Amino acid sequence: MSYLKFISGLLSGLVVALGSVHAQTATKIVVPFAAGGGTDQYVRILAAELTKRGTQIIVENKPGASGIVAADYVARSRPDGLTVLVSSLGTLANNTVLYEKLPYDPNKDFAPVTQIAYQPAIIVGRADLPYHNIKEMVAYAKANPGKINRGSPGAAILTNLAPMSFEKNVGISTTHIPFNGDAPAVQALLGGQIDIHGTSLTGSLPHIRSGKLRVLGVMDSRRLPQLPEAPTFKEMGYDLEATLWYSLSVPSATPRDAIDRLNKAVNQVIADPEFVTKARAIGMEPRGGTPEELAKFVRTEHDRWVPLLQSLNLPKQVQ
Repeated sequence: MSYLKFISGLLSGLVVALGSVHAQTATKIVVPFAAGGGTDQYVRILAAELTKRGTQIIVENKPGASGIVAADYVARSRPDGLTVLVSSLGTLANNTVLYEKLPYDPNKDFAPVTQIAYQPAIIVGRADLPYHNIKEMVAYAKANPGKINRGSPGAAILTNLAPMSFEKNVGISTTHIPFNGDAPAVQALLGGQIDIHGTSLTGSLPHIRSGKLRVLGVMDSRRLPQLPEAPTFKEMGYDLEATLWYSLSVPSATPRDAIDRLNKAVNQVIADPEFVTKARAIGMEPRGGTPEELAKFVRTEHDRWVPLLQSLNLPKQVQ
């Protein structure tokens, strides 16, 4: 073997070894949605900032089966703090109602790390509607029973459950039309097939800014910084808050010191004003906290929304 070939082989081996070490020491954040969506965009901004600050992060997308593919993958991973799930109401609560049998147990297989962000649920409507906010919509619905078609990204999604709960409380009824995701529902709204739509800010923001859609109400305690003119439900006399939230979870046997290191790193990033500005530009509101706070929050959300989902009597799916 020539000297050059020997050196080349040695260098190749070194590159492989270094890549292996990097793969073993970098933290992998698993996103249960396809690349390019709002959650994925946010996690990649977070990952870039964490890496810049010394916590090496790899983002991996594992979409499919309402988050089950990603959740099962993380639940079965080595509990060393290096494989992390972007978790939500769906993976930690709603899937227990929607599926006959899950390959993971949300109560036993995961340990909480921290919340990372939320998006208030909103109701948007076409700009040509005769009502301009939720209060006017309620009055219209009472005067015109059955005349409002309401879209959602799916029957079991919070952006359907929250409007359902609201309609029940105020004594109105709309015709619910579920779609396979948010994008087709927004297109149906723009095309006039539906009148209003329960959603989050990310997908509808460009159309709101163009004047094609308007926000009828924000399901949060404060107005959206991106759209300060859009009123909240509470301002119009309705006590309703509903948020699409995102958190980080790890396999349940992960050592507490590994959880605390990641928690500290993430919370430092999402408190940075520059990071908050970047997050809000895509419709996200950063929100952190302790593992204990996340665990309590998940229990509260479970107890609030799962019974409503159960009341729909949806046929359970087989994963």
